[in-house]
Amino acid sequence: PDAEFLRRVALDLTGIVPTSDDTRAFLNDDSSSKRQRLIDQLLDSPEYALHMARVMDVMLTERRVATIRSYDVPTTNWREYLAASFAGNKPWDQLVREILSGDGTDAATGPAAKFYLSRDVKPELLTRDVGRLFLGVDLQCAQCHDDPRYHDYKQADYFGIYAFVSRLSLFHDKEKKQTLLAEKAEGNVTFTSVFTGTKGETNPRLPGGEMILDPDTEKDQQYKVAPASGVRSVPVYSRRQQLGRKLPRRETNGFSINIVNRLWAHMLGRGLVEPLDLRHEKNPSSHPELLKLLASRFEVMDFDIKALLRELALTRTYQRASLLPEGFSTVPADRFAVAPLRALSPEQLAWSLLQTSGRLSVHLEAADQRLKADDPDHYDALRHTWKWKKNVYDRFAR
Repeated sequence: PDAEFLRRVALDLTGIVPTSDDTRAFLNDDSSSKRQRLIDQLLDSPEYALHMARVMDVMLTERRVATIRSYDVPTTNWREYLAASFAGNKPWDQLVREILSGDGTDAATGPAAKFYLSRDVKPELLTRDVGRLFLGVDLQCAQCHDDPRYHDYKQADYFGIYAFVSRLSLFHDKEKKQTLLAEKAEGNVTFTSVFTGTKGETNPRLPGGEMILDPDTEKDQQYKVAPASGVRSVPVYSRRQQLGRKLPRRETNGFSINIVNRLWAHMLGRGLVEPLDLRHEKNPSSHPELLKLLASRFEVMDFDIKALLRELALTRTYQRASLLPEGFSTVPADRFAVAPLRALSPEQLAWSLLQTSGRLSVHLEAADQRLKADDPDHYDALRHTWKWKKNVYDRFAR
């Protein structure tokens, strides 16, 4: 039904329920292309960037905050960075590269350091979450030994990721009131299996990939800024930057599959691999050919999230009704034969309530008047941008 589709796609792509005026206009439209036009309108709206910023915030930080809150990147700065990324349709590989490579010093991408800072730069947390969130594999139980449940989760894989982040530490500049990442130029990673006593040593390595050896550098030439009291150490060769370069690539096992599985879950209610971070030989995809096709398609699109979401929203699978097909008394074996009923996320509920209560339009009008008075020369160019609406939404959050 059109009404069901309208509500679903508006919530999935913009995070808010459609207005009564928009609903009436859509239901009264008899054209065969109205669903495609609606999808394009939602993806081109300022609300899309704001909504995807909230979605990615929850996915990448999982509502974590640093142990010392003042040492974390403020959520507003982090979400503004994400919203700007989605407003500019930044490719997924570029966004991941900025998140994993950054140390917080770059003016444009500094908030991306929240991924590290919200986890207190603890290598064990970072190792697990890099594997889970960017590759779809939870290697936590391989920290002490090869995982006995999943034979493709190896201890050497865990410590291969660990070696990328083991030299990192927090540096808090009290004068500038800013927290950044510091990094050492030295530090080997060794491990021992508690089951077999087998010992190992590793340089950085992604699961299924080649080990990345440190370059041969004279000891007195290892640092741009050498470690000292009150000084942030900066090595000439950074393993953290190698992680940012090597992981977000189509050659990396699991990189493309993980994100298309997560985007499918965002749109369809559950992943093709479920749980999302437990992809292994004993938990294959429900539709392996489809997952492979989506990953390949995403790579051909140059990791364009907006384009992939558009294609998913246009599929018959996404546009199915939530009622059983005629002739079925029980749910078919295909888990996607019927659109699942889903609870609203806290963010969707909050913004939808604000809109339906009328408060959103009141604050938008107030913001419009302030914008016109403060910057009349750029008023027409700014009033429909995500930045303008972000300022209004941030007022609600406060």
